[in-house]
Amino acid sequence: MLESLFGNKSAEKVMCSLFFHEEIHASLIAKNYQTAIDPIKKQLEKFETSGILESRVVGRSKLYRFNEQHPIVPHLKNLIEAAHLAERKQNNKNEFSISSH
Repeated sequence: MLESLFGNKSAEKVMCSLFFHEEIHASLIAKNYQTAIDPIKKQLEKFETSGILESRVVGRSKLYRFNEQHPIVPHLKNLIEAAHLAERKQNNKNEFSISSH
């Protein structure tokens, strides 16, 4: 659902992962979505360059999180939450219509 707003699947995966985790690293996002790590890393770097995300290095891992100081972040989180709720509602609706036949 968010792919069309963010421009690609990697961006959608990054935003949704960050919404549900306070901090996360690229390899965990890639693992959770069973996808290649390079597009995830590139998207994280783009969002960090734009100021929406910030990162810190812990050991050998670079952890990313939303930059709460960026003025768009609260609105972005609201958008992600609304999309998630709409998707859940649609999935529940589909499950009901399948089971009622």
